[in-house]
Amino acid sequence: MQRFLICLVLAMQAFPVLAQDYLPRDVQRFMDRRESCDQVRRIKDADSRILKPCMGTDKELAQLKRKYAANSTIMQILNQFEASIEVAEAPVRRK
Repeated sequence: MQRFLICLVLAMQAFPVLAQDYLPRDVQRFMDRRESCDQVRRIKDADSRILKPCMGTDKELAQLKRKYAANSTIMQILNQFEASIEVAEAPVRRK
């Protein structure tokens, strides 16, 4: 079983699309949402309206890590995401 999981992790890194077929749906949805948001964040001067759907992914990542803490395969995937990107990107409020 351990060999299967190791092969699965290696295959997921080589073929990310295949990886999603073997992951729980909530992890799949998070990965899709977060990866889309990460692409948007790379665009300099992105409009805050574009980033609005991305808010909450830090919290969601923490929740998924707690939920799947005993699953090393899923944790390896989740650990690839930065834990707190929203705080650094929060808009500065002007008085």
